[in-house]
Amino acid sequence: MTLHEDEDSTAWIAREAARLVVDSGLEYDAAKKKAAKTLGRRGTPRAQLPSSEAVEDEVREHLALFCADTQPAELATLRQLALTVMKRLTVFRPHLAGAVWRGTATRLSAIVIDLYCDDPKSVEIELLNQGVAYDVDSGPSGPSGATWDVLTLSLPCPAWHQRVPVHLVIHDFDDLRGALRPDSRGRSWRGDLARLQQTMGANNAQPLKEPTQPPTQEQRHEP
Repeated sequence: MTLHEDEDSTAWIAREAARLVVDSGLEYDAAKKKAAKTLGRRGTPRAQLPSSEAVEDEVREHLALFCADTQPAELATLRQLALTVMKRLTVFRPHLAGAVWRGTATRLSAIVIDLYCDDPKSVEIELLNQGVAYDVDSGPSGPSGATWDVLTLSLPCPAWHQRVPVHLVIHDFDDLRGALRPDSRGRSWRGDLARLQQTMGANNAQPLKEPTQPPTQEQRHEP
């Protein structure tokens, strides 16, 4: 494959990944891998895939073309839901991440909140004390090869008549400083409670409906 063909295929992967992010709610890494597989480049090394910034550029273009009438209100609704959770978990230094923080989320997007604490089990204990139901999983390995515990909640969103997944990603407290490094364009990958409120205040879009509190164990299994 020539350099020109490689550049063309990388651009195509970025566009296809963006479509998967918007239309299927995939996270960027999963979307890039699926797009590469569609192109016949399964197992493409991470370094040869488009950057997350490149995919995000394509996502914003896709949203502007196809979702301009609906996406701002959907994003506002998801941010309000995220705010509800973060206020209840302030002791764990919550930082909103992913598409909801970066402003590209739709109703298919999950909410991702990074938590930073010395004892990962303390988050589970707090959720149990609050009567909040959750599932336990582990996140993909990062550059260092480490994995993270992920606690997944399911929040009801009456305006959409559906539940919204919320992934609480548990990090060591010492990881917080590195997590605040910006991307290659100087934009933050995540924001704390104060920055989220500031961002929401500067945005004119309104959520579709005031969200409810996270469900209890009994509520979660209601139809």
